[in-house]
Amino acid sequence: MDAMIATPALRPWIADVTLVRPDKRLPVAHLPDTATALVYRRTGLRDGDVRVVGPRSRASYHPGKDLPVCVRIRLRPGTAGAVLGVPVDELRDDGLRLTELWGDRARRLETRLNELNDPELILRRFEESLMEQLDDVADPPSRLVREAIRSLSTTEERFGVLARRLLVSERRLRDLFTSQVGLSPKRFARIERVRRVLAGAETGDWARLASDAGYYDQSHMTADFRALVGASPAAFAAGRLPAATPCEP
Repeated sequence: MDAMIATPALRPWIADVTLVRPDKRLPVAHLPDTATALVYRRTGLRDGDVRVVGPRSRASYHPGKDLPVCVRIRLRPGTAGAVLGVPVDELRDDGLRLTELWGDRARRLETRLNELNDPELILRRFEESLMEQLDDVADPPSRLVREAIRSLSTTEERFGVLARRLLVSERRLRDLFTSQVGLSPKRFARIERVRRVLAGAETGDWARLASDAGYYDQSHMTADFRALVGASPAAFAAGRLPAATPCEP
């Protein structure tokens, strides 16, 4: 995958953009992710679509595909509701065409993207459509959700302590967080820890990774990793993945 650069005006909304280069000989691993993604897939010379991929609470594995162009925009956790116009918890562990949410507007976007071959031009045209969608949106997620995301991503602060610090009830904060992020705070924190392990998996220093990610010990990390990824950290790093299953075309 090659990193691409989002336009500065959209960086509060976009976590990262990648040009994905799938190899049909290799299985595709969709790993746990707290972000919602917009994915433009070119399946033929002038045939492509835009899909919405909601937050993933656990990994799935599928056979590789031959896609001439595949551009993925990962939205920052908490922003997808404003971008897409739906509660994000309705998208969890699901994928659908953007046309199901935006209708004719999404169909026009797909038509324009299908006319382009340069991934950079595809990204800029995509961004134009996102900017239009956000014209009437004043701000990314609420202050409460932004602070909860920051805390759950970077600290071991207990959720009850966090709610008291933010002067809101635990229930209110949990409901708000789940609606805007698409995951419960507990699941969000688990996925963030597992992704920190994934980021350092090539080192093979599992004890240090467990400590750095905030696990009690290495066995706790291994159990959590296996539950969300479907394999132990060592097996995943060695390429011993669960069996691939066909996904939606």
